[in-house]
Amino acid sequence: MKILSTNDQRALDAAYEQAQKSLSEGGIPIGSSLMNPQGEIVAAGHNGRVQSGDPTAHAETVCIRNAGRRRDWHTLTLASTLSPCAMCTGTAILHRIPRVIIGEHKTFLGREDWLKGEEVEVVLVNDPRCIALMERFIAERPDLLALRAVRRPTRLLRGSSGAGPGTARQAP
Repeated sequence: MKILSTNDQRALDAAYEQAQKSLSEGGIPIGSSLMNPQGEIVAAGHNGRVQSGDPTAHAETVCIRNAGRRRDWHTLTLASTLSPCAMCTGTAILHRIPRVIIGEHKTFLGREDWLKGEEVEVVLVNDPRCIALMERFIAERPDLLALRAVRRPTRLLRGSSGAGPGTARQAP
């Protein structure tokens, strides 16, 4: 496990509290927080896909939405209990968040490569609490995780592959 500064630990702890909140609501236990350079948590959020029925209600996206309109995105640190998916990575990049703390990526490896490619500082913690929380959830509720952690999503191809114009087929 990586040793964090006091402020970074505070951000990850806030994200973990959000993950526990989601779990207590019957949702997927992923949490996120945003911290300013002074170490203050300026926003937090948790995965709400199950609770709200909103497929975009991922923890990082909800956290950023909760932060409201800001001009200081480029100074903030995003903390997440789980490696951010493509949507959440894109949201962080769009808002020019320069630093992301990741609790764990053992149960799901998101788009850390994209973050690094955009020169975002990625701090991987391998926090045992985050790993245990997701492993327990995956074991107890695989029905809710028939998503990204289980298998790669099917891509659709169009056009000259024999499927004909305007039709789709599954990628190999």
